[in-house]
Amino acid sequence: MGDKVLIVDDEKEIADLVEVYLQNENYTVFKFYNATDALACIEREDMSLAILDVMLPDMSGFALCQKIRESHLFPIIMLTAKVEDMDKITGLTLGADDYITKPFNPLELIARVKTQLRRYTRYNAANALPMESQEYDFAGLYISQDSHKCILYGKELPLTPIEFHILWYLCEHRGKVVSSEELFEAVWGEKYLDNNNTVMAHIARLREKMHEPSRKPKFVKTVWGVGYKIEK
Repeated sequence: MGDKVLIVDDEKEIADLVEVYLQNENYTVFKFYNATDALACIEREDMSLAILDVMLPDMSGFALCQKIRESHLFPIIMLTAKVEDMDKITGLTLGADDYITKPFNPLELIARVKTQLRRYTRYNAANALPMESQEYDFAGLYISQDSHKCILYGKELPLTPIEFHILWYLCEHRGKVVSSEELFEAVWGEKYLDNNNTVMAHIARLREKMHEPSRKPKFVKTVWGVGYKIEK
């Protein structure tokens, strides 16, 4: 049996089409046309990835994404007809990992599914390559590469793999300003494109989980026009 992929889209034709393409790649597909049934399924099945439409009959895809992120870390791809940058930023800030707009090429969607699953597997691999330091512990923040845990002031933070990797990379380079381009290419493993809001959205989500004020954060600081840094 392949990885388990959840599809939630009230447009039956699109959901059916995505299902066929995923099954052709040997994924096990769970398909629903509303958020309520999808949430019930998530509690029964150990999902590998979810594809969520933004416009659903019982709650928005953004709300569903936020609900999933309360207890699950698997990758989420938002699928929507909306193309505005703010909609993309909203989805990423709420915990989505990728965003694709309709109409779309099913082969592109499959490629993105494979990319997200590869990242998720790599970040969670138990046999991760040894690093120069396996943990950082400073100013009330503890982050461990071995256990893949992050604890702030004694409380564990529910970070997604990408959020963890962003924070780990910044800790690795404490005292240095890391540009959005460098951070994106290190974490996502892809070429950075101009006007890419992905890093900004994930930094905002990370700060929210760390209860950091956006204007005067203690840990992840913005160096305007340059990038982000964590002070030594």
